[in-house]
Amino acid sequence: MDNISGAIPLTREPLAITRGMTFVMAVACGLIVANIYYVQPLAGPIAAAIGLPMAATGVIVTLTQIGYGVGLLLLVPLCDLLENRRVILVMIGATAVALAVAGVASAALPFLAAALAVGLSSTVVQMLVPLAASMAPEERRGQVVGQVVGGLMLGIMMARPLASFGTDVSSWHAVFLAAAAVMVVVGGVLAAMLPRRVPKTELTYLELLRSMVTLVITQPVLRTRATYQFLLFASFSLFWTLTPLLLAGPPFNLTQSGIGLFALAGVTGAVASPIAGYLADKGLDRAATLAGILAAMLSYMITLLPLSGSTAALVLLVLAAVLIDFGLTLNVVIGQRAIYGLAPELRSRLNGLFGSSAFVGGAMGSALGGWAYAQGGWSAAAAIGIALPTIALCYFALRRA
Repeated sequence: MDNISGAIPLTREPLAITRGMTFVMAVACGLIVANIYYVQPLAGPIAAAIGLPMAATGVIVTLTQIGYGVGLLLLVPLCDLLENRRVILVMIGATAVALAVAGVASAALPFLAAALAVGLSSTVVQMLVPLAASMAPEERRGQVVGQVVGGLMLGIMMARPLASFGTDVSSWHAVFLAAAAVMVVVGGVLAAMLPRRVPKTELTYLELLRSMVTLVITQPVLRTRATYQFLLFASFSLFWTLTPLLLAGPPFNLTQSGIGLFALAGVTGAVASPIAGYLADKGLDRAATLAGILAAMLSYMITLLPLSGSTAALVLLVLAAVLIDFGLTLNVVIGQRAIYGLAPELRSRLNGLFGSSAFVGGAMGSALGGWAYAQGGWSAAAAIGIALPTIALCYFALRRA
């Protein structure tokens, strides 16, 4: 029946994605995912402001990550059960409220509760990516996923320097309040542009969650791609957790703004997204996966050259940042393109499981890296950073996909 009411179409098969909508979804993903990472360079000032002891500073970052991990498993699968547009808009609204609460908080309890809620609700970004994949034709799916994930990766990489610069100019309160306002705008734009998509399932919510265990057992492509994601994101997280500490101390002694500029340089690694999407559509997944693994390994290797404290050492660290970001981005795009090809009705659950592997890997990488750095400095941490993609390389050699 023709849509004569002027309402956004309600269909089981959503409208084909346009280039304009792809761009909007990429920007939205970047702006949403950034909410998770604003807190990382600001944990120290925030802890002091809300009365947390220095020893508990890590709780601020940890709660956001816990919220994101829980949301990946419990909230993202809802898009395989409920009408997608409505779920996405409700989640973005919740993100805006949580950010606003964080921005006005002056005590530990309300800020920590808001940090947890920011992590939970920001998983909406992992609802947008499979929706974009569902709207893309098969022959362009890799390119569409690559462009949307490119926006997501830019958000991850830009969040830290933006938070640092914003705090220098105003305050950490302003960073969160500005992010809340941005979410209101993002929600309004997506409300106007997104089609309504009803998933094809008759499962209950509990049955949906139980089915995720079955997916892990029965889908070898998911297990393979999640393994790569776990290992490479662990290496990525280790790098970005420890390089600010390395750069802030001797012999580099960079300021917060200097560290922000360093993080900004790594953003160029996001150029891998469209490259990966193109390679995936051409059936070159395996070559792109290998390139991503080798880039991650090389990123750490060049930081171990005996050039401590020199300008050349700083240049190599910048190059390492570009390489680690490039390698991870390749892996994310290729991995999501692969799992989205398994079954359209499973995409949100598959994406939740794939994203969870990154979350667990990231937490492990940060923890291992922090321990190694305390024990033996950057060289010890870099050894673990090399070992993680080396394990991925060995796994790659044993697999056909």
